Amino acid sequence: MSLRLGDKAPNFKAQTSEGEIDFYEYLGDSWAVLFSHPGDYTPVCTTELGRTAALKDEFAKRNVKVIALSVDSVESHQGWINDINETQDVEVNFPIIADENREISEAYDMIHPNASLTATVRSLFIIAPDKTIKLIITYPASTGRNFQEVLRVIDSLQLTANYSVSTPADWQEGDQVVISPAIKNEDIPAKFPKGHVEVKPYLRLTPQPNK
Repeated sequence: MSLRLGDKAPNFKAQTSEGEIDFYEYLGDSWAVLFSHPGDYTPVCTTELGRTAALKDEFAKRNVKVIALSVDSVESHQGWINDINETQDVEVNFPIIADENREISEAYDMIHPNASLTATVRSLFIIAPDKTIKLIITYPASTGRNFQEVLRVIDSLQLTANYSVSTPADWQEGDQVVISPAIKNEDIPAKFPKGHVEVKPYLRLTPQPNK
């Protein structure tokens, strides 16, 4: 059965490029980005892992741990990491899971028979500290992931987890946000002292509360 938003992310033990891990123990109280790759030494994924490594500080300031997965071996991963570091001018600073038996890929529904009977599709999961899945994106092999969008979604998820708001289309950090419909008009001033604009009774905007 495929995973859905709000489901508990399956725990697992695995060998990685940085040694054996227990997924939940590795995450601790952090947020997580778990993303899969069809195999080692693939060109688009080489650029993606390089980009992820370059964004180390951006993930760290959001309390996000990153972990990648490929169906190849740890030994293969180590050679690929050397190539990534060389070609992308980075130092890969996160573990890459060796999922040779595809148990983790199957648990996370990363293998789609219409795409490949053996290789994972390029899925990405954002997982909250309570280990629930907050986002799932699956990309075709031909299209590299947009990591600025991944960071934008993390910012939105972390903001909306702490305040009674949601983020509108194309929202960026610092933009106005939407007040939850569950908040009554008379309660808005106490909850959102920066003020608000009522576009429609169901569409009320306020400055980002944590800025």
